[in-house]
Amino acid sequence: MQEVNFDEALDKILARDLRFQRDAYLFVREALDFTQKLISKENRGSVRHVTGKELLGGIRQFALAQFGPMTVTVFEEWGVRRAKDFGEIVFNMVEIGLLAKTEKDTRDDFQNGYDFTEAFRKPFWPESKLQTETKPVAG
Repeated sequence: MQEVNFDEALDKILARDLRFQRDAYLFVREALDFTQKLISKENRGSVRHVTGKELLGGIRQFALAQFGPMTVTVFEEWGVRRAKDFGEIVFNMVEIGLLAKTEKDTRDDFQNGYDFTEAFRKPFWPESKLQTETKPVAG
């Protein structure tokens, strides 16, 4: 695989696809590194391909650590509004040669990843709100 300059490749992506800000691509690259380290730890140091589902989990953990309760606000600023958008970012990076994929990897891997409220807002809700949400409605 030919080595690609990351910044130049991002410039090419952004010239043809304006949906997401540059920072979204930089974040996904960092989140992938974070996820690979997590998986490597679990596999006693061995590195392997990261699936879309695993990457979404890593994105969630990394985003909550980086942005806390502001995660959704940051993502919206970047144009990212649902888990599927991360798949679009990943595959834009694959198509330009920044990332690699296997035959099994598809955009659909990101389709039903998680609801942003559940994944990024709910962890910061006060206990009282969580309890009222889980109580059955009398009736």
